[in-house]
Amino acid sequence: MIPCPLPKPHHAKLVALSLNPKLPEVDRPRVQQALDRYTRWVELMDNIKAEGEALLCALVDSVNEYKRFIEVDLIFDSPADFLYRQKGQHKVDNSVLEEFLPRLADTRLVPGLSRLKSCNVGPQGAFAAFIFAGSVHAALADGGIFIKQKDQDYALSKRVYLRASTDPNFTEDALNTVLNVAYLAAECKTNLDKTMFNEGLETARSLKQAVAGSRYLLLCEWLDMGPIDTASTDIEEVIILRKAKRVASNIREVFATADGRAGARDAFVKYYDAHPLDVECFARIVDHMKTVYPDKVELDEQTVLQRGYF
Repeated sequence: MIPCPLPKPHHAKLVALSLNPKLPEVDRPRVQQALDRYTRWVELMDNIKAEGEALLCALVDSVNEYKRFIEVDLIFDSPADFLYRQKGQHKVDNSVLEEFLPRLADTRLVPGLSRLKSCNVGPQGAFAAFIFAGSVHAALADGGIFIKQKDQDYALSKRVYLRASTDPNFTEDALNTVLNVAYLAAECKTNLDKTMFNEGLETARSLKQAVAGSRYLLLCEWLDMGPIDTASTDIEEVIILRKAKRVASNIREVFATADGRAGARDAFVKYYDAHPLDVECFARIVDHMKTVYPDKVELDEQTVLQRGYF
């Protein structure tokens, strides 16, 4: 069971693409086919009855099959160049994981989530800072309090309802707001390079200043930089979901045209199929979620006295 609503960012990107006036006519029926395939993918995930490791394997198998269809059959094999060249704009391919990752927030994988009264999962603006701004006379609900949020590609957050007032009875000058407090957040990149890694360092630092005990992960499909030890940083782990490096730039440059992609298709598909999304990498994400959302409280007095430390 997933204890909070599932977002549908990938579906939104597919629908937007189908309505894009710049989409070549030759691709319109192919995008409609992708929408039909999307519906079957979601139904498949909804109907998985397994638990634990078996559930995770079934989910990863489903996203591998669907993502291959999107990236290879829809985008790479397009007879026009719009879908491939504009990947960074329509974001149909990289939004697949944004929609898939919330599926891991399942009590059959992370039993501790059942202890949450309210939560939010998926791409979201998460609490980053609570700042008193303006002059001493500024009303709290009119700029006196500034609440900073940071957009996260993936976050598993607890919803907090906040009231603040300079009146002890909350009858005037009151601020009422809802915060998504992310105890686990992740940035999800298709290709991770050094610039993106450095941006992740700053995001992780800000998150941990705002939420003590939170965890921040950097997820990528393909590695495009040399490994860096995260032990001395605020990033818990960099997880390479395909356990592989990005295709070299001199090979990628021929993909810009339909003829170039057709000529290099066999080599591209061979490399792609050799490096599917790996279930072990998603298991690591689940392990981090279990650490953040344990099945039972470990700091109760009896447990601490039995083990002798805390």
